[in-house]
Amino acid sequence: MSSAVHWAPHLRLLGMVVLWGASWPAGRVVAQAMPPMAAAALRFLMASAVLLIWLHRTRGLGLLRAWDGRLWLGMTAAALTGVFGYALCFLMGLQHLPAGKAALIVTLNPVITLVAASWLFRERINRTIGLGMAIAALGAVIVISHGQPWLLLQGAVGRGELLIVGCVLCWVVYTLLGRWLLVGVDALATTAVTATLGAALLTAASLVVEGPAGFGAALQSGAAAWQALLFLALGATAIAYAWYFDGVKALGAGAAAGYITLVPVVGVVSSALLLGEYIDAATIAGGVLAVAGTALMNRGRR
Repeated sequence: MSSAVHWAPHLRLLGMVVLWGASWPAGRVVAQAMPPMAAAALRFLMASAVLLIWLHRTRGLGLLRAWDGRLWLGMTAAALTGVFGYALCFLMGLQHLPAGKAALIVTLNPVITLVAASWLFRERINRTIGLGMAIAALGAVIVISHGQPWLLLQGAVGRGELLIVGCVLCWVVYTLLGRWLLVGVDALATTAVTATLGAALLTAASLVVEGPAGFGAALQSGAAAWQALLFLALGATAIAYAWYFDGVKALGAGAAAGYITLVPVVGVVSSALLLGEYIDAATIAGGVLAVAGTALMNRGRR
């Protein structure tokens, strides 16, 4: 095996990290310029078109004919949480919260997922995982509370923080649904179908809540907003997922999960560089703890 072939999956996973990390400042740009439901619908309409073409080229569309009603019900539930709910909380949260801070709050994702999995599926949590969970949770709490955790007891949490926590909860439910209902289903087929169903749900919701004017306002947004939206649809969704699946196939889920640890770091740095966001001491301290805790959790799981 040549050196280039050996390093190719690692380079793709690094590319995935950059794309997913940069999705936070891109989402902030879109959220400030477009109605959130229309923007989310357009994002997943474009992404699902690319994913369905990709699925067709790999001859995966034929697999869908063998799916039963239970599997389609699971796909619909996954689309409601992992696409519809997540996409709305993502863009609505970024209307109120800096992108770098939002990226760090999402480090709660593996913590809550593991807690739920240990309860529902009796997954064992060893000492290393438990310590990592505690550190990551502490870091996220510091970021959410702006370095004043005691304020959480007084309910002093902003709308943006609550919406990004909503992102986390939607993704946790999506992950657990996948483990429960979608076992043995091709990952690309799952992503393409849930993205397509989610796009349909988002389109319907936008037309009902925002009206046709929502899409009209999105279409009339400036070039910067559309560049960011195209990046979210094609880069952070279609291409990033392709590289992620390739990395999992070549290196295993554990190694790929290790790279995901770097996503919030890229999110903070890219938000500072691209949007000029200020990184305060509480964000740095909480971010270091959150990323370190997540890395420790991944080590414990391996």
